[in-house]
Order: sequence, then structure tokens, then C-alpha cells
Amino acid sequence: MFNSKFLLVIAFFASPALVFAQSAEEKGLEIAKAADAYDQGFTDFTANMVMTLKNKKGETSSRLIRIRTLEVEGDGDKSLSIFDEPADVKGTKMLTYSHGLEPDDQWLYLPALKKVKRISSRNKSGPFMGSTFAYEDLGSQEVEKYTYRYLRDEACGEWTCHVIERFPAYKFSGYTRQIAWIDTEGYRLVRAEFYDRKKALLKTLTAGDFKQYLGHYWRPGTMDMVNHQTGKSTLLEWKDYEFKTGLTERDFRSQTLKRIK
Repeated sequence: MFNSKFLLVIAFFASPALVFAQSAEEKGLEIAKAADAYDQGFTDFTANMVMTLKNKKGETSSRLIRIRTLEVEGDGDKSLSIFDEPADVKGTKMLTYSHGLEPDDQWLYLPALKKVKRISSRNKSGPFMGSTFAYEDLGSQEVEKYTYRYLRDEACGEWTCHVIERFPAYKFSGYTRQIAWIDTEGYRLVRAEFYDRKKALLKTLTAGDFKQYLGHYWRPGTMDMVNHQTGKSTLLEWKDYEFKTGLTERDFRSQTLKRIK
């Protein structure tokens, strides 16, 4: 869940006689591929998260969630979110199998109904648990999910960022395009803008408080998603990251979702 992956490699390459310039599309794809490659090899991780929902009036409510993520060779990551608080959502679980060109597989277990519900591939643009995150935001962002276009490099806080456009290849996406800011050193997704089906700005994601793990992998401490059209926002505060914990495929089975603790 909420996973982030994207980088610049070479703007020009030479033959013995000629120098060819990359197109903006080629350069954007190279950035995405290189950043994806940089994040490979983490194996698995667990974390705790506080999700704070804020409505248009500024009223807030919070939820405590445990996160488990498994890296899958040759496919997208598998992720599991387990809600522990408050009481009205305790025991709710969300399981995601991310893919490339194929729609993600997602299941939601609602303890009040004692039932596992499969999320339709045509309904991924809906809000997840009342938040400003959509179901399609929850899977790992595999390179194949988008086509790309490089826009520019610019300052982003203390870093310099590559700015690229991403166009969803998934035909049922709620977005026409996204603009992503990825820093040039640690490949951190610092900011992303999401444009709706009418091509209007819908949401902005801002990530911060990054920390490095295993001497290589960067993960955010905060992710704030603001919906500009509704006035709502959702703040995710991550903590207690642990990597290479021994998770396996058996920990991410839809058939046993209701029994997972």
C-alpha cells in the first residue's frame, strides 16, 4: 500500500558519427525505469501508520493501521493494511496484489459483515475508507502502469527534482494524467498532482520526513493528500518501519484474509 517508485539516466547518447537527443517520452520512461530499479531488493517491510482524515470544516478523525508489504519478483508488490482503531473500523483489512498492465487485484474484509469483498477493476477510482486516497492509489506504482513524458528539472525544497508526466495505461483510471516530482539523488517521490477525467486538478500529494533504511531505501514519514475539489485531506504518518522481516506469500492470501491478525 502507498507505495512510491520512479530518475534521470542520460539526456543524450553518442554514436561514432552522430549525437541523438532523447525525446521527452523516452527520457520520462528512463527516469521511471531507473527509479524503479533503484528501489528493488527491499524484500519486505512492515510499518505502523496513523491516518488522519480532515473534512472541509477542519474536523478530524484518526485511524491506526498496520502495514505489511512483500516484494514480488516479476510482478507488483503485495500489500496488506490492517485497521486497529477506532472500534468502528477495527479488524477491517485491505489486501492488494499490484500488477503492471493488468488491473490490480484487491480485496476488502469488513468485520461487521464478516465478508471478504473483491473490489471491481472498474471501481478503483472510489475513495478508500472515506479518505482522499483512491483504491488505485494503494498499489505499487509499476512502470508499466503508465506512459511518461519528461517536463523539466527544478528545485524542490532542499533537493533538485525531475518533473515528469504520467498517463495511466489503465482505461478505468480516475485520472487523465499525473505530474510527479522525483528528487535526483535518492529518487524520493516528493510531490504528485492528480488530474481528473475532465483534466482539472483533483488532488495533490506531498511527502516529507524521509528516512533511509538498510543504507539505501528511502521511505516517507508523512504523506498528505489534499482534494482541491472537496476541501478534504488525508494525512498518513508512518513509523516503526522494519525491513526483511520474513514475510512470505502465505501472509497475503485472500482466502485467509478474515483470519489474518
